[in-house]
Amino acid sequence: MRMTDAKENVLYVRMLGGFSVQYNGRLIAGGSKANGSQFAYLLQILIHDREKGVTRDRLEELLFEDREMSNLHHALQSVIYNTKKKLTQLGLPPVNFIEQRKGVFYWTDEIELVEDATGFDTLCRQAEESEDEDEKLALYLEACHWYTGEFLPMQAGVIWAAREARRYREAFCLCVERAAELLRERQDYFQLEELGTYAAKVDPLADWEPLTMEALASMGRYEEARQLYEDTVAYYFNEQGLRPSKKLMAQFARLGDEMMHRYGVLDQIQEDLSGRNDDHPGGYLCSYPVFQGIYRMVERMLERGGQSVYLMLCTVVDGKGNPMKDGPMLEELSKRMGDAVRRSIRRGDAMTQYGKGQYLALLVNTTRENCAVIQKRINAHFIIGRQRSSIQYYVNSVFWEPELGQTDSGKRGKNA
Repeated sequence: MRMTDAKENVLYVRMLGGFSVQYNGRLIAGGSKANGSQFAYLLQILIHDREKGVTRDRLEELLFEDREMSNLHHALQSVIYNTKKKLTQLGLPPVNFIEQRKGVFYWTDEIELVEDATGFDTLCRQAEESEDEDEKLALYLEACHWYTGEFLPMQAGVIWAAREARRYREAFCLCVERAAELLRERQDYFQLEELGTYAAKVDPLADWEPLTMEALASMGRYEEARQLYEDTVAYYFNEQGLRPSKKLMAQFARLGDEMMHRYGVLDQIQEDLSGRNDDHPGGYLCSYPVFQGIYRMVERMLERGGQSVYLMLCTVVDGKGNPMKDGPMLEELSKRMGDAVRRSIRRGDAMTQYGKGQYLALLVNTTRENCAVIQKRINAHFIIGRQRSSIQYYVNSVFWEPELGQTDSGKRGKNA
């Protein structure tokens, strides 16, 4: 039974993606109510471990941790008594909600109960055991949709909850991967797209976007796949300062290999390729994979000699000269630095964001002395008033020597 298919006189408990307990359409615990109360915590522990039960010592340890109490047994009995009383007041039938047998506490089986975490476990097990491919796929997909987020996220600092959260997330990842494999075999790319989109929503920053890109590319929806890639790269940068994963970049490379165009004449093709309509002054801002491609092309061009090219890394640092890796000001400073770099380099130069607070610039046909001039221009655009933050520069020459096949050693540029 899905959690949304509510029946009367059934206790519905949500532990994935949040915590709530509902009975006959009424919220009993969780939701907008206090999740951190002993009432809610006791329900979480006993309901989730209702089959094996919880020993008295374990329950006291979880509820009271290291708090010094003269009589833990009395404190526990008091919490249990108040919980039973509150449940009755909230409209549940007057049963013995919490039973004690031989020193072990159990949640009652007198009230029908549906818990999403347990339901997810059951569906995963049934999918593993099924020998029918159609049934297996249906069960994997249903299990994926029962997982609506991290297990008890408000208890992430509690060992038992964190352990369960890790177990459920690993099980969810396995379900997604196996469902995706079955969908590929059927070439059911529409459902594969839905699966990838759902997985990225409930398990963010976990690199599920390549699954959606794969489905879009397989259906010939290349521009949507490309846009998803660009949006994903920007999102990962803004949220975690992360560069595109190898998995995402591999999918992007595959997208380029598979992309098909209608037959066209050279003039039309050249117009599509051209960026002449981009009237933004300054350097060419591109994604990291594109920047990587440009860099490798420049390396090959330098085999012929005749040009001097430099790679510059710009990093936001605090007043003590330490790189800023997090904090409320970093996003604003990083954006301002990116704008400063773009305005300070030429249209023929390329740049990309490497991480939070870092940009790379590829400076073509220039000298090390001109690199210092560019740094001064960047500082002029970046520094406002008496701000303590500044930019630290590192500059490497990009050149090719057949005997060595490597770039020269990095030299530190002047700090801003």
